[in-house]
Amino acid sequence: MNFLAHIYLSGDNDFIKIGNFMADSIKGDHYNNYPEYIRKGILLHRSIDSFTDLHPVFRKSKHRLHDRYGHYSGVIMDIFYDHFLAKNWSNYNNIPLEKYVFNFYQLLEQNFDILTLRIQKMFPSMVRENWLLSYATIEGLAKILYQMDYRTKFTSKMQYATEELQLHYKEFEEEFTLFFEDIQKMAVEKIKND
Repeated sequence: MNFLAHIYLSGDNDFIKIGNFMADSIKGDHYNNYPEYIRKGILLHRSIDSFTDLHPVFRKSKHRLHDRYGHYSGVIMDIFYDHFLAKNWSNYNNIPLEKYVFNFYQLLEQNFDILTLRIQKMFPSMVRENWLLSYATIEGLAKILYQMDYRTKFTSKMQYATEELQLHYKEFEEEFTLFFEDIQKMAVEKIKND
């Protein structure tokens, strides 16, 4: 799962959202340096990543990309699944995606001092280019994949991945829908029990 799904799966607690969103830039047990709900968000993020990597439906989706993209296939699938969440947003949330995204950007701005340095540096570009909303279209996705491809140390070819998305669009979307039912249940349980 990529940014949008991680934020959505955090539920309604703003600090769980923030922790979940910035978790990749917090290594090891450094999450213990944060307040309770930020910690919960970081641990939720890690649970979501583990659950996703082991889920048979996600693995099936990822396998479809493996020959061409190798170990980048998982990263690409995370972004594809965010696309399907954004595209079908009204099935999952009553707040329009544009408003949800705007509210999240405001939340980050209001809590800027809590954010890791990596997220603070990334934040202006994220808002200016409206990453979270751009997941909703194939054109927006192509731009994100191009930027990610440019930032990789090796040739990942991620910028071409929308070709496979369009070729197998129906299968990917069906797989996302099945997978997302399971991960929503897992996230709700994790938040409730931690």
